Amino acid sequence: MIGKMWNGKIKALTFSFDDGAVQDRRTIEILNKYGLKATFNLNSALLGTVGRSEYNGRVIVRDKVSASEVKTLYKSHEVAAHTMSHPNLTELREQDIIFQVEEDRKLLSSLCGYTVRGMAYPCGGTNNDDRVAAVLREYTGVEFSRTITSSHSFDLQTNLYRFNPTVYYAEEGETLFSLAEKFLALKPDKPQLFYIWGHTYEMDFGDEISWEKFEEFCKLISARSDVFYGTNTETLLASEACQK
Repeated sequence: MIGKMWNGKIKALTFSFDDGAVQDRRTIEILNKYGLKATFNLNSALLGTVGRSEYNGRVIVRDKVSASEVKTLYKSHEVAAHTMSHPNLTELREQDIIFQVEEDRKLLSSLCGYTVRGMAYPCGGTNNDDRVAAVLREYTGVEFSRTITSSHSFDLQTNLYRFNPTVYYAEEGETLFSLAEKFLALKPDKPQLFYIWGHTYEMDFGDEISWEKFEEFCKLISARSDVFYGTNTETLLASEACQK
């Protein structure tokens, strides 16, 4: 079974981007250029809203994509839930967690034309715990949910409701690229998954990650015959099935 993990490959790579920023448009152009796949986690109640933030004396656009463009924009990738309005779920009552997650998932499913299966926890800091994960598992249609805790590992995980990504792509230093080199050099005898997450508007900051560095990374990591490139659902749920 292990030899058939991802279309006969035992190395896989996936991206995950939060919040549905308008910078997703440019990100998707780059991903498509290099044949890469991502999952975009959206807040359905915030679609179409506008915002700005200041960073080092510059104004950064923080607008959200519109509901009307969701189906077309993300058609080659995947949409996943991120709650209706981006609250910290650990601070909510059970019924409010269910509403925030399940209504978001249903609305996004309607916009996309397919069943949304995944999710990413919103907010920084401690944004998930066992209680919230249990509510998702028992009372929503979510089948996996990503944290913001970097594992710096490619090993598969058994708890997909508190799934830790390999790396946050704007971590300080050359962590993203050093992990990429390590991943590409692997000749594994067990399945290995490189999972990268971030916010696309962060590339406008131009610090640890920029548009130029992101494209450089995509070029480096792409077109490898021993790597499967898929969405979160294609990589995570396939790996779960193969572990059973």
